[in-house]
Amino acid sequence: MPFLLGIDGGGTGCRAVLADAAGRILGQGRSGPANIVTDLEGARGSILAAAGQAGAEAGVEVSAVHAVLGLAGANLPDYARRLAALLPFARSRIVSDAVIALKGALGEADGVVATIGTGSVFAGQSSGRVSQIGGWGFQLGDEASGAWLGRALLARALHAADGLVETSPLLAALSGEMGGPEAIVDFARSASPADFGRHAPRLFDTDDAAATAILAQADAWIARCIDRLAAGPAAQVTFLGGLGPLFAARLAPRYGARLRPARGSALDGALLLARQEGQP
Repeated sequence: MPFLLGIDGGGTGCRAVLADAAGRILGQGRSGPANIVTDLEGARGSILAAAGQAGAEAGVEVSAVHAVLGLAGANLPDYARRLAALLPFARSRIVSDAVIALKGALGEADGVVATIGTGSVFAGQSSGRVSQIGGWGFQLGDEASGAWLGRALLARALHAADGLVETSPLLAALSGEMGGPEAIVDFARSASPADFGRHAPRLFDTDDAAATAILAQADAWIARCIDRLAAGPAAQVTFLGGLGPLFAARLAPRYGARLRPARGSALDGALLLARQEGQP
């Protein structure tokens, strides 16, 4: 009997679930970050740790499983190929984490899934065809994500110090907490996306002018991506990720009844694809 392994790996953690051919959950695991572009070897270690936990709980050797891995960075094929050569599973398929999130949220229905956490990625499905926007990483993308929001906030604090924008209570407080512009620059030199992302939550708890301006940019980007991917004006829209519910609330006036909860998780999507892979 084939065993199925679903992996969901992103910039902040990796989760695994092992099931039998009927989809019955036998074991689960959790470990550290698994972005294959940021740190391929680290991602491999996290994947094996989470898979190993799931296998131990199920009493199944991971070398016997058919695995579908949804990973941040897998939209860049060379990284996915490099990782696939390092995996011990009987069969592996590596897709973007956006794809398994989409499949878990929608099944085979049409719609758009916006996944917004430390990073950001958008996926749409129309008549079985899947399209993706983003997922290019923090250096050149991840617009509207926690990392992007945090960086935008710190950059605006520097712009205020230069007199390019008006200061605000939020910007003044942030600059004071960090020790001024020079300390902000020192922080940014070595900060990870998660480090930037830790500054994002405070944008949602205030009506400060700086927060309003930054969030307006994020709202516009999210709406642009959703509208680009939507199969039609009635297509379902689902928000996922740590910041997903906050943006769903902000964009509720735009999407109204189109906003719907996910049918299942990204791990459900990975197992769905794994079952489909095993069908004759």
